[in-house]
Amino acid sequence: MEKYNKLIIALSIAIPLAVAVLFGIKIDLEVPVFLPPIYASINAITAVLLVFAVLAVKKGNISLHEKLMKLAIACSVVFLVLYVLYHMTSNSTEYLGEGMIRSVYFFILISHIVLSIVVIPFVLITYARAITNNIELHKKIAKYTFPLWLYVAVTGVVVYWMISPYYLIP
Repeated sequence: MEKYNKLIIALSIAIPLAVAVLFGIKIDLEVPVFLPPIYASINAITAVLLVFAVLAVKKGNISLHEKLMKLAIACSVVFLVLYVLYHMTSNSTEYLGEGMIRSVYFFILISHIVLSIVVIPFVLITYARAITNNIELHKKIAKYTFPLWLYVAVTGVVVYWMISPYYLIP
């Protein structure tokens, strides 16, 4: 596990920093698809994979759990790439909701963003403990990683649903 610690720390810092830097870079590229519904769907798939992975491990199907978790990680990576690509090629969409729903939207959005950064080391540590066969420690952190990651995946979809009516407004 020690050999992974430096990598986990580096990735936990580098990923959010890279995303922040890339958000500041605008490239003139015609993106061939409308990405927000695609990456929101990937978030939804990630949430479903996480739930089924937990159900699989509770039923003792470790092999299926492992496959589902690897797929969830892959989905999260694809999501992140598409999300950054979209924001590098498109202007941000302003949320135009008013009143209490505006406050709800920003609460969900801010908690989603903060926890999407917080969850990175949790996912990496949980995964490293699994692949190093440190199952007891894996279980201890997984009980925190799962709800955090599930919250991030689900709120990503909720944020998309809430802002999607404003994508088409010029």
